[in-house]
Amino acid sequence: MTKRMNPIVDFVFKRIFGTEENKDLLLSFLNATLKPEEGKELKEIILVDPHINADQVGDKASILDVRAKTKTGEQINIEVQLHNKYDMEKRSLYYWAKMYEGQLAEGEPYRNLKKTVTIRIIDFEYLPTENYHSVFRLREDEKGFVLTDDLEIHFLELPKVSGVHQETSDMLVKWMLFFKAESKKKLEELAMSEPTIRKAVNVLEFLSQDAEARRLYELREKALKDELNMIKGAKAEGERQKAIKMALNMLADGEPIGKIARYTELSPDEIQKLKQQLH
Repeated sequence: MTKRMNPIVDFVFKRIFGTEENKDLLLSFLNATLKPEEGKELKEIILVDPHINADQVGDKASILDVRAKTKTGEQINIEVQLHNKYDMEKRSLYYWAKMYEGQLAEGEPYRNLKKTVTIRIIDFEYLPTENYHSVFRLREDEKGFVLTDDLEIHFLELPKVSGVHQETSDMLVKWMLFFKAESKKKLEELAMSEPTIRKAVNVLEFLSQDAEARRLYELREKALKDELNMIKGAKAEGERQKAIKMALNMLADGEPIGKIARYTELSPDEIQKLKQQLH
């Protein structure tokens, strides 16, 4: 039996939510996430760059996100992440700023800038809250009023939805459970409860059985793993350099090698070599 693809590998997510034939799925997810007032639900959406090039799939630096805009010009970006790439808040703000600034041609007035929304779906816990859905806006500290609603950043933390009562009518919870795709049984239950999720499950099953989609999926998985290994390697090297700096400072203060090894987790042999370099 062919293994089901993970819907939050960005290649798969974009194939499910970022194509013209599946815009109804995207609208359902956006209305569940943005929670507009009754009567103001999104009914139309325009996809920006819905295409996936084979070169992008194998490039670990490429971002296969879903970008869209409403009929009034509001910008929306959705990105999924399997692993913590660190500096998430700065990364999110940076991509929001690029989208916001990118709306204006040279000489256009600032009043033409439209609201820009970033949605991050992450498969790890990140924020210091039990909430699975966190929303950030520009608010005044004391009175709490919003300076402008042009900035809106959402975080959906998939591990945190496990603690939510899952027999719910909340459409966002259902979509998050679909993204987790824990079992075939769970997906079937979700498909029975909502027609849009039934269609998403069918698209996921079709992709999982399609030979070319499977090839690109595996290529993308490899690229994402390579990127993660690079990040982990860089982080490990950074920690090692901090340990070496601490060891050198402790050696300069005349601390014994055993104590330095306990504090830095460097081996006694490594510390002895540093001591020789120091002298």
